[in-house]
Amino acid sequence: MEPFKSPGPDGMPHLFYQKYWSIVGADICASVFHFLNNGYIDPLANFTHIVLIPKCPDPSDMTQFRPISLCNVGYKLASKAIVNRPKPFLSSLISTSQSAFVPNRLITDNVLAAYELNHYIKHKNMGKKGYVSLKLDVSKAYDRVEWRFLERVCLD
Repeated sequence: MEPFKSPGPDGMPHLFYQKYWSIVGADICASVFHFLNNGYIDPLANFTHIVLIPKCPDPSDMTQFRPISLCNVGYKLASKAIVNRPKPFLSSLISTSQSAFVPNRLITDNVLAAYELNHYIKHKNMGKKGYVSLKLDVSKAYDRVEWRFLERVCLD
């Protein structure tokens, strides 16, 4: 983990844990293993601050902010363990048409496939069968957050 990333609610940056791992490491590992084995995480370790980062210099409404979560290091370690565990066989579970966020696949592969399909449709002149292509807007997950809900959560 990056040593100077923003600290979570406990106020301790990653550098603290890296520097004093010989002292705190056993307790952190025990907490993470307990969570992974029992499915229970201490509510204090699960506490997260949500911070809004502006997407532009002078934001005027909520759509111009990007929410980020500031989590404690123990929670990040547990979530990293959960995420990294299925990585070796993830590509065999996810369809080949899904290319983003899958190891050894590129999102640009789908862009090239769409370009080739569009090229084929444009140059198809045989028969009376018509073809149509559809372009869909792809937005980022955090742009789909219900902003009124997020405002209420952040202001309460």
